[in-house]
Amino acid sequence: MRVRHARVEDAAEMARVNVRSWRETYRGVMADHVLDDPGLPAARERFWTAMLSGERYRANRVAVAERDGEVIGIAMAGPSRSSESQWGTQLYVLYVVAAEHGTGAGAALLDAVIGPHDSAALWVADPNPRAQAFYRKHGFVADGTANVEDGVREIRMVRLL
Repeated sequence: MRVRHARVEDAAEMARVNVRSWRETYRGVMADHVLDDPGLPAARERFWTAMLSGERYRANRVAVAERDGEVIGIAMAGPSRSSESQWGTQLYVLYVVAAEHGTGAGAALLDAVIGPHDSAALWVADPNPRAQAFYRKHGFVADGTANVEDGVREIRMVRLL
């Protein structure tokens, strides 16, 4: 397995991993009509193309994990959107296909986009005990903040160093 910086030409594979991960992880958490929308893969490919090519996203760090030349995980972090935060970085995306859970791909992706000693924050679906345990293992703690976005309850986890 190797982790590298994502490139614009990775957008289609990143969209595939994004959609597959959502379907594997969020069934019953996200609405079925969202997960089963036939336009979802194309929408996510447009999203990733914009993230990897748009000038306004240049400060983001985006990485992919590959095994045998196939993208198996994706991650993106960037500047915090909150001007009053105690952390400078926010993890926006970290998805690894279910078959690769527990292989170290998630940890390698996290380290590729957020330094191990950087203060950071993220939002994680709740319930999502596996992801929450993963983030706790990497020094993040729930700070008591929650919201609901697109019908999905999320909690904020932070790592302050």
